[in-house]
Amino acid sequence: MSDNSQHQAGKAFFGRRKGKPLRDRQARNLAEVLPALALDPHGSALQDPRALFAAEVGTVRLEIGFGGGEHLLHRVRENPEIGFIGIEPFVNSMAKLLGQVEGSEPPNLRLYDDDAVTVLDWLPDASLDHIDLLYPDPWPKRRHWKRRFVSSVNLDRFYRVLKPGGRFCFASDIDSYINWTLLHCRDHGGFDWQARSSEDWLRPYENWPGTRYEAKARREGRSSAYLTFVKV
Repeated sequence: MSDNSQHQAGKAFFGRRKGKPLRDRQARNLAEVLPALALDPHGSALQDPRALFAAEVGTVRLEIGFGGGEHLLHRVRENPEIGFIGIEPFVNSMAKLLGQVEGSEPPNLRLYDDDAVTVLDWLPDASLDHIDLLYPDPWPKRRHWKRRFVSSVNLDRFYRVLKPGGRFCFASDIDSYINWTLLHCRDHGGFDWQARSSEDWLRPYENWPGTRYEAKARREGRSSAYLTFVKV
């Protein structure tokens, strides 16, 4: 199957959906808290994603695969004037984030627990200011590289939904995926890598809170790259 058709089919970029059994409170949060924050990209057409939020927001930012939610919740609380859409198909990770917002659900946060492609295809043209893809599954075996989220067709999706000058930020500790992303963005032609020296891609993003994946990489002796691309 081609790189393009894999991502058109969806669900190609992530693996298992669930890990260890959920505790009672986690299961309750998924049943009771998530619906209040969840998006429905299968509903009516969306005109302006700013209307999705209980808070009045000026811009909208998307994080694909937020893991434990460390970065997403840090940004949500740091920027109440920005609307954040967080996507995470792994049930245990979603449950972890919900446990941190239970009873004080941020009005500038919406969540989706399935395929990010569905949301990207639902969003209007030029409607996002920023997309984060941080420590995505690297699919390290060469035969699985077609399942990496960064692909020509998904970069087309990013390009469509980002506003002119909008940012795509990618972080990883896997050299082959870093190079893969640089080459795909170069070949796409619609994204300008912002680095002018090695310091620009070795230095974490401003007010970076770190993530558990990053901490694991550091413990195992791997450094990270922080790539920033701007839609041109």
